[in-house]
Amino acid sequence: MGKRIVLFFWASLVFPHCIQTAWAAGNNPWDESREPVPGPARAIGETNNGCMAGASILPSEGEGYAVMHLERRRFFGHPNLIQTIRHLGREAVHGLGVLHVGDLSMARGGPMPFGHRSHQTGLDADVWFDLNPRLLADADQQRSNIPAPSLLAGTRGLNHELWSHDHERLLHAVALVREVDRVFVNPHIKRELCRTVRGERAWLRKMRPWYHHDDHFHLRLVCPPDSPACVRQEPVPVGDGCDTSLDWWFQLHPADSAKPAEAPKPVLPAACRALAGAD
Repeated sequence: MGKRIVLFFWASLVFPHCIQTAWAAGNNPWDESREPVPGPARAIGETNNGCMAGASILPSEGEGYAVMHLERRRFFGHPNLIQTIRHLGREAVHGLGVLHVGDLSMARGGPMPFGHRSHQTGLDADVWFDLNPRLLADADQQRSNIPAPSLLAGTRGLNHELWSHDHERLLHAVALVREVDRVFVNPHIKRELCRTVRGERAWLRKMRPWYHHDDHFHLRLVCPPDSPACVRQEPVPVGDGCDTSLDWWFQLHPADSAKPAEAPKPVLPAACRALAGAD
């Protein structure tokens, strides 16, 4: 282990809050790290306070999917996540369109300089609701100029001219993936699913209402068996989630404009603080 790694690891243990403050000020080694840490795949810590070793790269396009905003370099993930997206792309070609994949994680996971508080362990991915197979026709080289349209009609709820049964089919396919722990969608989308899904409804349990998520859904995998240092979230509550717990979102946030209060930044696990400075 080189001197730089030893010094960084020592500093991360002795002055963790100073290091966190420096990252918040713009000197973010996670964002500066261009390549994954070599070795076996490992998700470390919590999804909003962790990192990743041995990440795999999601190719910029494949069967049934295309990665957006290539300039962000957030196309890294645990191999389970890469396999899940490839699987869903193959599902999408059967009449759904093309999955436009947003952010996964950075090369070593860790806190991002903007956009997310989670996505730190290589187990999270954003997928746009826009399934138009011709969406990339006017894209620039980095696919950075294409917006993701909202499925909401202002404060009136879901825009039924944009929402379709294909979205329900896609979310159903995502929920059926065994490794998927939960899927975050806008509360209006969750309510629409509760209202319209017939027959087997157990998969609705994985559909979790959360702030915004009106132009994309956010899938999160369970901690993989190869990652003992990965911290799993509390289990999803039993039931389909179509009860008074869903009503809460509309009683307190009728316009879906509220944001959660900013929480203090947690101190990253020691294993992550070491990886941030690794060569």
